[in-house]
Amino acid sequence: MISSLRGTVLHTASDRVVIETGGVGFAVFVPADVAHMANAGESLQLHTSLIVREDALTLYGFADLDELEIFGQLLSVTGVGPKSALGVLSHLTVDQIAEAVTAEDDAPFRRVSGIGPKTAKLIVVQLAGKVQPRVSATAQISDVAEQVTAALVGLGWSEKVAAEAASQSAEDATDAERESVPALLRRTLATMGPGGKRG
Repeated sequence: MISSLRGTVLHTASDRVVIETGGVGFAVFVPADVAHMANAGESLQLHTSLIVREDALTLYGFADLDELEIFGQLLSVTGVGPKSALGVLSHLTVDQIAEAVTAEDDAPFRRVSGIGPKTAKLIVVQLAGKVQPRVSATAQISDVAEQVTAALVGLGWSEKVAAEAASQSAEDATDAERESVPALLRRTLATMGPGGKRG
């Protein structure tokens, strides 16, 4: 079992990276935000899950262990395969997934490509009690940042990328910016760059 990889990024695509380790290039499917942030020539470490099928050995990689754990839990849900599970993690953070399950809200999952209403409901039902939102100062997001997140989603970014960007901007912002939706939105858009990180 390949449980982690660290090496040099050879190249990236929208849903995968190729990492060279010990002279061997490993193709690893990753969430959209990981693929977006990875740059050829830079070092990258991923926590990985090796999916073995009759006709293929496929690696899936994640930036942290929490995402890897949620990936495994999503695979336990009836009707959710690796591609769909990766799609969920490309659009939602670990906390967003846990909060949706805890609130019995399947709407965030229905917005993921490849997840239908029935499967979205199964995710909520079958993961109930298995995932809990992490409670910490850094995990909390202000009402202003929540509104900025909603605005970014409306502009086409995934909920995951939007929430992470808004939260980071709120941490770096001045007190005045944290209290103003337009100001924090402008700051967040500036950090995301032209075209943004769409997932």
